[in-house]
Amino acid sequence: MKIDNLTLSFWNKIVLKDVNIDIPKWDFIFFIGHSGSGKTSLIRSIIWDFKWESGDIILDNGSMLYMNHSNKFITSYRKTIWVIFQDYKLLESKKVYENVAFAMEVCGYSDKMIAKRVPEVLDQVGLIMKKDKYINELSGWEAQRVSIARALVHNPSTIIWDEPTGNLDPETAMSIMKIFEDLNKEGKTIIIATHDKNIVDKMWKRVITFKDKEVISDVKKWDYNL
Repeated sequence: MKIDNLTLSFWNKIVLKDVNIDIPKWDFIFFIGHSGSGKTSLIRSIIWDFKWESGDIILDNGSMLYMNHSNKFITSYRKTIWVIFQDYKLLESKKVYENVAFAMEVCGYSDKMIAKRVPEVLDQVGLIMKKDKYINELSGWEAQRVSIARALVHNPSTIIWDEPTGNLDPETAMSIMKIFEDLNKEGKTIIIATHDKNIVDKMWKRVITFKDKEVISDVKKWDYNL
């Protein structure tokens, strides 16, 4: 996709200004920047949570995300791109299996497809033995893996994670990055918004830096430059 000269404001307050980013398939990108710099606003624009005032997002097929598309189009588009937010949005009253299944139920998948797909992704993230545990019985790292599993059930082409490692020790944080690196090698585009200098420096991927609602640098194979 291509983010084309995107500007977004709320109540006359600019939250993104003239953002231009090319995101080719299979890319692995870190968004870095201090709180309020525009990272999360851009993520929410990509999934059509926010409607900007100028510019657009041009998809890989050449269509423009915000130009006269139906609800059916947006529903289909959102299955190709999945965002994991900081609070995970897991359902405490449901077990691990049920949390992942719920992500498919709300999108209208059949019971047969759910029964097939959920065990596959739980196995992929190493949680198949925890499928009958409630969320409050898991460690923080295990809860994060449930969030990853919920993203994978749709087999999206792009996965975005907003601050994945904020409350984790360095070793656990890098184990998360290993999962995402493997997913990237399988052909998925990965975008991670983070303040974690340690993982950015160790991963040596493309780094896009936000400051004052703008992109101030975009460098391949870079480190944390704030």
